[in-house]
Order: sequence, then C-alpha cells, then structure tokens
Amino acid sequence: MNKITVKTLVALLCLLPSVLGYAVTLKDDAPKTYTVKKHDTLWDIANLFLDKPWLWPELWRNNTQIVNPHLIYPGDVLRIRMVDGKPVMEVVRDKKRLTLSPSLMKETKPSPIGMLPWSAIAVYVNQNEIMAEDSYNTLPYLLGNHSADLRFVNDDLVLSRRYGRPNDQYRVVRKQSTITNEEGELLGIQIHHVADASMVETSAADQWLVKVDESNFEARRGDRLYAGEFTGGQDMVLQPAAGQRGVVVGNLHQHDLLGKHDVVIVDLGSAEVTPGTVMGIYAQGPDIIDGEEPRYANESNVVRSVFNDGSTVEQPALKIGELVVFKTFDKASYGIITRSDGLVKDGNIVARP
Repeated sequence: MNKITVKTLVALLCLLPSVLGYAVTLKDDAPKTYTVKKHDTLWDIANLFLDKPWLWPELWRNNTQIVNPHLIYPGDVLRIRMVDGKPVMEVVRDKKRLTLSPSLMKETKPSPIGMLPWSAIAVYVNQNEIMAEDSYNTLPYLLGNHSADLRFVNDDLVLSRRYGRPNDQYRVVRKQSTITNEEGELLGIQIHHVADASMVETSAADQWLVKVDESNFEARRGDRLYAGEFTGGQDMVLQPAAGQRGVVVGNLHQHDLLGKHDVVIVDLGSAEVTPGTVMGIYAQGPDIIDGEEPRYANESNVVRSVFNDGSTVEQPALKIGELVVFKTFDKASYGIITRSDGLVKDGNIVARP
C-alpha cells in the first residue's frame, strides 16, 4: 500500500463514527480534567474516561467547539461537562505561540495527536501477509549467485528456481512462522517482505536470473519470489465484537509475552471479523482440582477427576486488555493491542470487549 493510501487510512480512522446501541458511561475514577501530553493518543485518553474507549466520538459529538475532534494537541486541557444528562468533552486550548525574529514572525504549534499508534501498524500493512501453505510451497525460490554469496542486497544478480510463467516484478519474501490453531489445524504461512526483485533472464530451462533491489533486509538462499500484491489496509469503522470468540495463536515477532501496541494473530478469518472489530482479551487460569489439598490441574502428578462430583473447578476468564483487528485473511487476522492490564500470550481468548 502506498503512502497516500496509508495517510487516507489514518484520516478515515480518526473520523470514525459512533457505535450505535452503546451508552457512553464515564468511569467512576475518570478525571475532571486532563492535560494532553506529547505521546498521547485518543485511544489512551478515552481509556482514562470510558470503559468502552471505542465510543470516544460520543464525548464531543454535539460539541460545536471542537470542529475537528481528532485535531487535539499536546498542552490542550480536556474537560468533561454534562449536557442533558450526557457527558461531553470540551477542550481548553493554550494561546497560540509566536516565534519572533528580526526578519519574520511565525506561528508555531505542536503536531496533533492521533487516534491509534498507526506508525506501529502501517509497516505491517504492506510488509507482512498470511497465505495458504499450498500457495507458499509453489513459489519460486532463490538458489544462489555467481560469487557464491550467502546474502544478497541491491543490484545483486541471483539465480532462482523456475516455477510457472515469469513476471517482470516480484517481492522477495521469507517465511516467518507456521500459524496453527489450538487443535493443530493449519491457518496459514506468515511471510515477511524482504526485498523486491526484477526479472533479468528467463531463457534457462529450470532457472531464472533476477536482480535484487529495494532491500528491506538481506535476501537469503531459499527466500521465495512472490508476484502477488499484499493485502492493503482497509477503511475501518470501529465496532465491538458480538458473538465472535477466538484465540491468540501467534504474533509478528514470535515473542512469548506481549503488551500494548504489539501485533497479534487471532484464529478468526475474514468471514468472522472485519477490520475495525474491537475485541476484549481474556486470560483463563488452569483448572483447579478441589481435593484434600487443592492443586492446579497442570501441576505434575495431578490426575483430573473422572467423576461428575464438582471436584474440578474451572476458573473464569478475566479480561486483561483489548485489541483492534486491522487486517484479515482467509483463516486468521492481525490485531493491535490497544490496552493491556497484564501480559498477553498465545492461548488468550478474544471475544466481546
């Protein structure tokens, strides 16, 4: 996705409409006023005031003072007042600052805050993809070059295994991980954009000669050539998940523990969720065996009761955060963690926020 599309996506996200059917309720400990800081986002600020931060537009929907509600700047003071029994946010803006010099006078002001940290997302819109295993396995791959190099960078000519009809332009992609659900069903292969490549020679019976360019990372032997387009970012309208229920099955960097602004993979595909779906993240502890000495079911030498006598206690799932789905595939989706009150990991449940 090009830069213009990314900017368009950011603008659309910042102008999200309200979600119908949800009343805006302030938190009991919501502050009376809040001074916006440099690295704040609207989502962060909404979390201070609301239990459902995706309803932030409702706070100023009838406030004519805020003409463009996403243009809130560091130093602005946000204040809540009640209008017809509903909370409304107003902004108290610092006076404009002037920078004076002998030759000119110019007005300065800080940059507006954004809704979500899209700088943390934009790179993944066109750098990461999840594709079917069969499709991945049929991609041509890099073999090596005349100099017997192990790594290839811009302008290197590399021999590739020939598959299918040649294209003028390719992406060099690398397998990051195999994504499976809790039952072991394969959801797809996660790939990462390493570099671009252009076709140079196609006359050999079993090989092509390609030139590597626009490297994000050094290419390696075995990296694949992908002629298709990565799935672009989609216009999003925030909406809470309803009956959907899934599980965190991975993340972009194979980290064991995750937190705010990390990107996770959930086992819900495009038929189940759409970009903009807000989901709660829930952690469920191990079952407890209620015997003479209560023990956790995952402790060693613990045998789960086979009788329906109530001796096995299933712990409730506790909410530890929220995420917003921003890119979907056939059997899985990417989501960014927007709130985290605990460490997120594979196996956590995602459901209604």
